Amino acid sequence: MTDPDRVAAVYRQEYGRCVATLVRVLGDIDLAEEAVQEAFAIALERWPAVGLPPNPGAWIVTTARNKAIDRLRREAAREDKHAQAALLQQPDEPQEVGPVRDDQLRLIFTCCHPSLAPAAQVALTLRLLGGLETPEIARAFLVPEPTMAQRIVRAKRKIKDAAIPYRIPAEAELPDRLPPVLAVLYLIFNEGYAASAGDELVRADLCAEAIRLTRELAGLMPDEPEVAGLLALLLLTESRRPARTAPDGSLVLLPDQDRSLWNRDLIAEGQAIVRACLRRNRPGPYQIQAAIAAVHSDAPTAADTDWAQILALYDQLIAVAPTAVVALNRAVAVAELRGPAAGLAEVDRLELPSYHLFHSTRADLLARLGRSGEAAAAYERALELATNATERAFLAGRLSAVR
Repeated sequence: MTDPDRVAAVYRQEYGRCVATLVRVLGDIDLAEEAVQEAFAIALERWPAVGLPPNPGAWIVTTARNKAIDRLRREAAREDKHAQAALLQQPDEPQEVGPVRDDQLRLIFTCCHPSLAPAAQVALTLRLLGGLETPEIARAFLVPEPTMAQRIVRAKRKIKDAAIPYRIPAEAELPDRLPPVLAVLYLIFNEGYAASAGDELVRADLCAEAIRLTRELAGLMPDEPEVAGLLALLLLTESRRPARTAPDGSLVLLPDQDRSLWNRDLIAEGQAIVRACLRRNRPGPYQIQAAIAAVHSDAPTAADTDWAQILALYDQLIAVAPTAVVALNRAVAVAELRGPAAGLAEVDRLELPSYHLFHSTRADLLARLGRSGEAAAAYERALELATNATERAFLAGRLSAVR
């Protein structure tokens, strides 16, 4: 791995933690972000010459904090001197207070303040915690990049102008903050499991961080079934990751995966959580998705998949989460159970023109029906929209085959 690659790897692994720590210390999102980015720029200059420090994340936090202090010294007015002094005297690791003991979880809950619009809550937290760039977040939301950039800027401005406090929510407030927090963790995992851009299909660091934070949240809120449902969903999905790519790095779809590579320990843990959720009988979207993943994990081969049960679960899911993406996934189950023509009829009812998986799903069903020309056109559109190199290579191969 080249030196820039090493720094990039540390950036992916540590960015969210460093920003969360600096936000706690500085109390200013923009200043924390700028300081962390400046610290990484310094690392890119220094580390190739002197090597990586023993604890790269701590080095970044210390360097960023010093840069922030220097900036405050230069820019602060006389009346801010007391605030500067407090910052200078503050220890690197302030004492934990309140129910949320993880800096990143604390920042997630802070960003998910109810005065911010839900979409802005999720977008801002993905930017700060996941280290995702604006184009990646825009693709996750299926909106244009300028639209997403405006949401993030407005959310930061709202926090500053409204003086939204950087405090831990009280125990009674935590459940009301929960839906966007779960959405953030889910989207961070999804970006890791299927990176929206780049040469690699998977960003294992994001997957691991999303699971770690969800475990922390499950410990914080053990009586919330949707938290348990999300944890089960992430574990069961993560269990399949070793089989998602071939030795040459190419994409392997679920029906073609070598199931002996699936992580049985994660499957056992995820299935146990799903069973516990069923006993609670308080179903929600993440629990239902986890149940769908559990059915897939039960099948020793693709041919053994219980598609009737999966379709029934998708019917429940679409009743509580009636989104076009859920309907698209349901259409895949319909195609497996009732044939590609029935699945295509479901797909053609949907409006997802900017979603590459919509077009690739449609292309696959058209190809199975022998409508090669239409399938090729759909694959071409999917290829135009896909931005991950591994997915693009897969779609190019499918396009070549139907041609």
